[in-house]
Amino acid sequence: MTTFSKITAALLTSVVFAGAASACEITFKSSDTHPDGYPTVEAVKAMGKMLEERSNGRLCIEVFHSAQLGEEKDTIEQTKFGVIDFNRVSLGPFNNIVEETKVVSLPYIFRSVDHMHKVMDGPIGDEMAAAFEPHGYVGLAFYDGGSRSFYNSQKPITSIDDMKGMKVRVMQSDVFVDMMSALGANATPMPYGEVYSSLQTGVIDGAENNWPSFESSGHFEVAKYYTLDEHLIVPEVLVMSKASYDKLSAEDQALVRQAAKDSVPVMRELWVAREAASEEKVRAAGAEVIKDIDKTPFIEAMVPVYEKHANTPKLQDLVKRIQATE
Repeated sequence: MTTFSKITAALLTSVVFAGAASACEITFKSSDTHPDGYPTVEAVKAMGKMLEERSNGRLCIEVFHSAQLGEEKDTIEQTKFGVIDFNRVSLGPFNNIVEETKVVSLPYIFRSVDHMHKVMDGPIGDEMAAAFEPHGYVGLAFYDGGSRSFYNSQKPITSIDDMKGMKVRVMQSDVFVDMMSALGANATPMPYGEVYSSLQTGVIDGAENNWPSFESSGHFEVAKYYTLDEHLIVPEVLVMSKASYDKLSAEDQALVRQAAKDSVPVMRELWVAREAASEEKVRAAGAEVIKDIDKTPFIEAMVPVYEKHANTPKLQDLVKRIQATE
């Protein structure tokens, strides 16, 4: 039985248990920009079921998916002040808040998804999670964000020269903006929810994201060229408002932390299946997928990005420790 299957069985048991338990004393609000059914959304739902069971029905989580509570930039601020209790967020928008997140957002910092897991599941991940607390957040878990690649409505990208002058949407992060500049493209920061219409109307030529986001957003309908350069393997983070966390007893804080940790294998197993399904759907719709490109010029172009953003001894040491992780 897989880890996911074991947890699923436990959750089915918890549904029966929760029905007999008392009504929730605290119902936490959790935000996610992704649609219902997306792996991160389902992982937080699974966390909520575990938390409800383990607290004898006292603690519950209501997940607001599809950016119902706002885009990430807005929900991050609301989370800091306890208006939102939990938030699943891409690390990019945190780059200008928690400086350590800039390092794991650097292009090509991770050699593979497996390498990313080893880093984020170990001491470096614990250190990264702790770095959120001085800023008003409690880092609880790191989820997968897949490998991000470029897509556009204009032409196949087969070399770095094809990027020149292209208007490409990025998350609102200085690292992402500088990455595009280093490739000769024009970075256009904008909220995720505005990308489809901007591609459709020509405000931007392209964007970059992973298979499930490319598919679930419908971006593949208006940007038919997807180049698997895999420039970013950026983890996503589940944070809790420190204001909300500090109101809990030590016992309940421990329950929250453990449930979040136990939601990670749920998310990862769902992610693998979702990636495969998304790729199949995109290919079936006729999108042109470009796999065979030389990544070396792309990697070499990132030298100034590393020099600018890993610009302190602490961040430079973090880069070295990540690269040294086997």
